[in-house]
Amino acid sequence: MYILSALLATVAVLPLVLKLFFPYFWKDCLYLVDLISVLVTFAKRRRRKPLFFVLDRFLEQTTAHPDRPFIVFENKVFTYRDADQQSNKVARAIHTHANLKEGDAVVLYMGNEPAFIFTWLALAKLGCPAALLNHNVRSKSLLHCFSCSGAKVLIAAAELKDAVEDVLPSLREQGVTVFIMTRMCNTPGMDSLDDKTEEASDEPISPALRSGRTLQSPAVYIYTSGTTGMPKAAVVNQDRLLAAMAVLASNGVSPGDVIYLNLPLYHTAGFVIGFIGSIETGSTIILRRKFSASQFWDDCRKHSVTVIQYIGEVMRYLCNTPKRENDKDHKVRLAIGNGLRADIWKEFLTRFGNIEIREFYASTEGNIGFVNYTGKIGAVGRVNFLHRKVFHYALIKYDTERDEPVRDSRGLCIEVPKGETGLLVARITKVAPFIGYARNAQQTEKKILRDVFQKGDLYFNSGDLLRIDQENFIYFQDRVGDTFRWKGENVATTEVSDILTMMDCIEEANVYGVHVPGHEGRIGMAAVKLKEGKEFDCTNTYSHVASYLPSYAWPRFIRIQVNL
Repeated sequence: MYILSALLATVAVLPLVLKLFFPYFWKDCLYLVDLISVLVTFAKRRRRKPLFFVLDRFLEQTTAHPDRPFIVFENKVFTYRDADQQSNKVARAIHTHANLKEGDAVVLYMGNEPAFIFTWLALAKLGCPAALLNHNVRSKSLLHCFSCSGAKVLIAAAELKDAVEDVLPSLREQGVTVFIMTRMCNTPGMDSLDDKTEEASDEPISPALRSGRTLQSPAVYIYTSGTTGMPKAAVVNQDRLLAAMAVLASNGVSPGDVIYLNLPLYHTAGFVIGFIGSIETGSTIILRRKFSASQFWDDCRKHSVTVIQYIGEVMRYLCNTPKRENDKDHKVRLAIGNGLRADIWKEFLTRFGNIEIREFYASTEGNIGFVNYTGKIGAVGRVNFLHRKVFHYALIKYDTERDEPVRDSRGLCIEVPKGETGLLVARITKVAPFIGYARNAQQTEKKILRDVFQKGDLYFNSGDLLRIDQENFIYFQDRVGDTFRWKGENVATTEVSDILTMMDCIEEANVYGVHVPGHEGRIGMAAVKLKEGKEFDCTNTYSHVASYLPSYAWPRFIRIQVNL
């Protein structure tokens, strides 16, 4: 009787003890279950014969519920069947008129619209990887980004026709086939695509056209500035894209959810999490051309949105809108994204209600990621035993002045203690590979650290400084290298300075990001030295910068100095 009483007392007290001394115990357990489930599902899919890809998951969803809304865009609804049939038509049009063969890369130069999704699905059916070009790039940057993928076909939205015409002579010299999404195009060297799509059959595409793909085949190229130099095309292969499908599902998103997608589809967040993640869950996507703070909650109410995506700036913009009585009148239960500052986090929850925030850390080309599954404000993740066993990562001492890791007398890196800021590095393994950048071995090599903890080991250099506190929560601190972040985009300082020094009046330019009160990230400032006898040409410099760089990369401040 005494033993039974003691056991009952222990059971009764246990929840209180856990809450007091291990407040995240149950959330840690649930995360472990989710992580194991994701790993098991991924392992099963990798072993399937014939090989299983993201496209196959889309076809499964189409067969299972063909009439379920897949994309809602500007009051038009496209079901899974609609998307499947329309992508068949696009695939046939491209295959017939572009002389594409399996493995050929195609550049998509488009904004957020259903045609973007249909075209990517079409290319997947042909076994062709797509390079997702930022629709803000122009001129020199456009040509540079296009050449990164090695593509010979460019598909552009109708509104980007003028931007393509600016670089058309160079594209024609390279023998590039250019399609514009219109029914008619009279420009020599460019061809219309919509008319050809309308005439094509919507019958299924033969799997034989993509039979040569493997899990290592490129699925998509996503451009990133990383931490150095011009934009680079990060290679996302079929294996990595298959694993990335689990992001929404592992955060509790289900087929009944409605996902609000207003982040750019050419970025990882919009494409991989919003679009590819929805294919896994079989959810409905509410697609917007771009983010609008004033229409955000009205859209959410109109479409009964349950899941939203964000970057830090999005949440701040929403908090800056005039307060309304119906701010908490919505069905949004989950927000997933990154870059959310602690003060904005608190303000957002206070104003818009009890929405679960899933802040995460990841990078397009990286081999490590974290998710804050506990809701701890300000954290990007939490150290977890199983996660660390599968993905070997560490924070190492970093000399920000010399821009390199600190090494000991043996030439090995030094792990920082808890509470100190360090450079995040993750061991490159079969489970956590680093594929690198397309046609850019030099920049790929720059992201690899050798001899980190023992001679011969290889680690991915994230370029990010993080901190782990005494409770094992992970916090993002800063970036290293020649990059700053503005308007949710990475700006490569060397790219901007190269553009500035093309001006006849500028001899040297040093570009860097500066903080502006009331704004996320850093805005561009350029310190310039003028050529002898020259005056700064405001008007032509503005026109030059505007024609060569996307708007988020324009330097907003110019400092004219005698010496740099």
